[in-house]
Amino acid sequence: MTASYLTPAYPPAPVDGRPARWAADTVAALREGARLRLDYTARSLWRVDRVIDEIRRDGPPYEAVCRVLRGFGAYAGEVIARQTGAEWWATDGDPCLRTPDGRLWTPMDEARRAYEGDGSLGALCREATAGRLR
Repeated sequence: MTASYLTPAYPPAPVDGRPARWAADTVAALREGARLRLDYTARSLWRVDRVIDEIRRDGPPYEAVCRVLRGFGAYAGEVIARQTGAEWWATDGDPCLRTPDGRLWTPMDEARRAYEGDGSLGALCREATAGRLR
């Protein structure tokens, strides 16, 4: 898996609370619809990876699941943020996450890659938090 972090062409700016809201909405939807409890731990991201695998096996087009994947990515970002003190930052695309070491991570892109069979939110968290926990 390729690292899911980037070096921006311009300095990013802090973003509002939208990613945290997307994550909370995803937690609530999975609790109600799939009876899956997400607790904002790194371990829970491996369960989210399995959910993404199941969705992929069902074969819906990306356009039909892009908002769900955005929520999964936001959830992964919130897990990383809670473990490292990272903050959400605006870029020219989806918000990214800036860890205290200055690296920028793209959890929404990683959720898309997971849907395409070439990514993992659990692995992203492991890489982003390696040796950097609060």
